[in-house]
Amino acid sequence: MKFFIIILIFLNGCASTTLDTDSGVSRQQLLLLPKFIAKSMAVDAYKEAIRNAEKNNKLNNDIKQLDRVTKISNRLIDEAPIFREDAKEWKWEINVEDSEEVNAYCMPGGKIMVYSGLIKKVNATDDELAAVIGHEISHALREHGRERMSTALLQQVGILGFAAYIAEKGIYTNAAVQAVALGTTLFFALPNSREQEREADKIGLELTARAGYHPMAAVSLWRKMSELSEVDIPEFLSTHPSNENRIKDLSEHAKKINNLYEANKNK
Repeated sequence: MKFFIIILIFLNGCASTTLDTDSGVSRQQLLLLPKFIAKSMAVDAYKEAIRNAEKNNKLNNDIKQLDRVTKISNRLIDEAPIFREDAKEWKWEINVEDSEEVNAYCMPGGKIMVYSGLIKKVNATDDELAAVIGHEISHALREHGRERMSTALLQQVGILGFAAYIAEKGIYTNAAVQAVALGTTLFFALPNSREQEREADKIGLELTARAGYHPMAAVSLWRKMSELSEVDIPEFLSTHPSNENRIKDLSEHAKKINNLYEANKNK
């Protein structure tokens, strides 16, 4: 029985989560962790983040700021089904937390959080905010968190552990519990891989262009953040390495998809 499950795991565990679009992102991903588990982890963590922000009176205090982030996010969300059709069924949420951190994230299933520091410290334009939010949405579309957790779980319990876990239909062994804890830690605490960042850059640029935001804003944003990091390293940069090579790559890809922006800039 376990051998059969192992075969099924490998047959279903490697796939590309997004459709082939102008971004050219089609890498096969290791996705052994069931989707519902990754999403459940994300929902629980997002709820906890909301509770903590509310408790500290730091959630959505600036209505104009929230309206601005919501408007930008919704334009991006409208284009998400181009990359994966099920995105239209996601229960998207958008919130802004008062924080000095220059950061934002989008969890599996479309749970978006933008920190006010991202808006204030870099004096971000709408196009630049769209660049950050689009990048983070792209991580969710590509299920990079689930991919990282799958790798962590495989390292922790091995393929036999995976088979045992799935065979038990949700009855956790001690090893599985420890593995899930490790996966959660990796999902929320560790950075994406270089390949995942490149994919989020490419899809994020296409997403913003299709939503009518200028893709070159990603370049101006990274330059602002680089300047800011000389004084105080932004949290966003600590997990999203910025350098001249990356800026060069962003510039080149933005030029390639500029036609999408020209076709949608009046939205």
